[in-house]
Amino acid sequence: MHDESVGALRISEIFYSLQGETSRVGLPTVFIRLTGCPLRCTYCDTAYAFSGGQNMTLPEILAEVARHRAHYVTVTGGEPLAQKDCLLLLQALCDAGYEVSLETGGALDVSGVDAHVMKVLDIKTPASGEMEKNLWGNLAVLNAHDEIKFVLCDEADYVWAKQVMSEHALDKKCAVLFAPVQGKLSPTDLADWILRDHLPVRMQVQLHKLLWGEQRGK
Repeated sequence: MHDESVGALRISEIFYSLQGETSRVGLPTVFIRLTGCPLRCTYCDTAYAFSGGQNMTLPEILAEVARHRAHYVTVTGGEPLAQKDCLLLLQALCDAGYEVSLETGGALDVSGVDAHVMKVLDIKTPASGEMEKNLWGNLAVLNAHDEIKFVLCDEADYVWAKQVMSEHALDKKCAVLFAPVQGKLSPTDLADWILRDHLPVRMQVQLHKLLWGEQRGK
């Protein structure tokens, strides 16, 4: 049982959609988007989550998630780990029997995340403007079921990501995802580079944007 007196989390939105990214792409998923983020990436598409939202207790959040009758739950942001009680939320979701993933920008410590959670760790590239914020120690605590994501703005980002992959043997730790920034890097170009270089990565595009564009809550 979880203590209902725990401070409320600031929630930007909770919605039901298809997972648009990661190895779970296409699966019906409930998304819990937490308010707040310490980063300001150049390509951010969820700046509305930097502020606002509403306070919700763990029981209120769990009740809203249950209403959608989904097996998969993704906790995202903003940067969800910027709220300390995010760890309690992740644990509560796991305890409730959901398969849970966490989308994190990689600047905050992930060592306290429940081991059942699939951590999707975003390594910030030079063109993101936030490369210096990468907390490299996070790589040591990743599990085989976690995933590492590079969001790429241009060919220089691709070359950098390829070097980081090699230096840290990332594909031996867990799945590695390469994704192009919509409108900045051609998905076809990225696909061609990956095939040319025989990279052991999964390329992804954002399914939700192909289906619904920039519509919020999808």
